[in-house]
Amino acid sequence: MKELTYVRATSAAEAVEAVTDDPRAQYLGGGTNLTDHLKLGITTPEVLVDVSRLPLDTVEDTGTGLRIGAAVRNSDLAAHPVVRSDFPTLSRALLAGASGQIRNQATTAGNLLQRTRCVYFQDPTTPCNKREPGSGCSAIEGYGRYNAVLGASEACVAVHPSDMAVAMSALDAQVVVLGAEGERRIPLEDLHRLPGHHPERDTTLAHGELITAVELSRSGAARTSTYEKARDRASYAFAL
Repeated sequence: MKELTYVRATSAAEAVEAVTDDPRAQYLGGGTNLTDHLKLGITTPEVLVDVSRLPLDTVEDTGTGLRIGAAVRNSDLAAHPVVRSDFPTLSRALLAGASGQIRNQATTAGNLLQRTRCVYFQDPTTPCNKREPGSGCSAIEGYGRYNAVLGASEACVAVHPSDMAVAMSALDAQVVVLGAEGERRIPLEDLHRLPGHHPERDTTLAHGELITAVELSRSGAARTSTYEKARDRASYAFAL
């Protein structure tokens, strides 16, 4: 790992300004995905803006639904009584992902923004258009058991690994984002991009935009939905 400048933001607006003004900067939340990528050399920011201590770690019952703070831990969200009763598919999806230790550290926003677990993306010695645009896609002719069946392109066949994102998309979640131009809401199904010709772009967020919350609306379908995952083993396995 190379040397980094560490900045602890005291407000969401301060964090957005710091990252927006510096193309070398990234946000640091739970860090479960980012830390691995720093060690592997997959990502090389020069500035990390820590947003983990911002007051974004609460689940608010709005009456018509829930407003889930970006920093709510995956384990806390899965165990929340209203999530378990009114949005059981979300609770089951969270418990189907990662391990207990990772869920205790991982955040809501970080879960949505985690990067692919394609073995070639995580191996800097191999060509990967998502990691290094224009270098090629090793997965197309290589090991692809966990890669895309639908939605792939000639440039990339990697998939997003989040179980939580699938459940939230089915629940018509809205992602609340703060940027230099103010706050906006994005339907979760519009947050992630298909690889197309630019697989290096995972989401529709602009540089510096910060997820502050996810909003869910109550419905009969939400209360009666569930989540089933096909995988090789009962714990800590990505979906097939």
